[in-house]
Amino acid sequence: MNAMADVLPSTMQAIVAREPGDAGVLALAERPVPVPGAGELLLRVLAAGINRPDIMQRQGIAKPAPGATDVLGLEVCGEVVACGTGTDPALRGQRRMALVPGGGYAPWCVAPAAHTFAVPARLSDAEAAALPEGLFTVWHNLFELGRLAMGETVLIHGAAGGIGTLAVQMAHAAGCTVIATASDAARCAALRALGADLAVCWPTTDFVQACLDFTGGCGVDVVLDIVGGDYVRRNLQAMAFGGRHVSLSFLQGSAVTVELLTLMQRQLSLHASTMRPQTHAEKARMAQALARHVLPLVGSGRIAPRLHASLPLAQAAQAHRLLESGQVFGKLVLVP
Repeated sequence: MNAMADVLPSTMQAIVAREPGDAGVLALAERPVPVPGAGELLLRVLAAGINRPDIMQRQGIAKPAPGATDVLGLEVCGEVVACGTGTDPALRGQRRMALVPGGGYAPWCVAPAAHTFAVPARLSDAEAAALPEGLFTVWHNLFELGRLAMGETVLIHGAAGGIGTLAVQMAHAAGCTVIATASDAARCAALRALGADLAVCWPTTDFVQACLDFTGGCGVDVVLDIVGGDYVRRNLQAMAFGGRHVSLSFLQGSAVTVELLTLMQRQLSLHASTMRPQTHAEKARMAQALARHVLPLVGSGRIAPRLHASLPLAQAAQAHRLLESGQVFGKLVLVP
């Protein structure tokens, strides 16, 4: 590790959940400033993205991996201040955006160097912090598990969220037809501006019928779903022969009933994943694919994060409440 780490304080104030519960359990707590190990970088956090897995960790539904920090936060933009063994010392001083196993809600955090990217010059710190979790998630689920290909049609639920807004743009950039759902007309209009070919206001319109009408009765090739519950059954009704259903979350419940005969007769497949349990090597592989296929589009501005707001780190509880309210369009970030 380089000598620059010697000038850092030994402790810092970071956000943790004192116990499982609502946003009120989030609090500043003293934690040691982390030290980068082999293959890791120490980042001075410039901004940290907020994601639904953070909420699930706060609620006690999802837990950090054994040995991982209890500090929340899975994505950051930061300045490299120290390099662990096996990393390039020339990275010191660079802005990097990173997918991290935890620790983002803090002034400093460590990141596996293989899970970081140089920040395109056009991006602010907050914009860069809003990208890593979404880029990894959309790439893996939509293009690897869902095998979305040019010319196909995809239905994206929760399209106004941080993951959804990126999914719309990435699918559009890949030459796909995009159907997005959102809760009101204003969001639908904004999603069309991001690249959606059809935006469905789900409180007033049956999205299944809208998909069938738009595709001439054929249905969609891929569904990206965060709702779960009864939406899964309805999604299957909107899918084309050989369609792929990918679940990211389950806002309406994780228990679903599926008619296997429907899957068999129409050769439909169900997929699901979460990013945190993926191995270091798998994330490094995804990072390499993103660097080749997606980061150039971010650098050119064809794919960009949609920021809802930036809040001070000490207002993490307020940020969680805002995300849970359903009023966020795009991403929230915290600034230490």
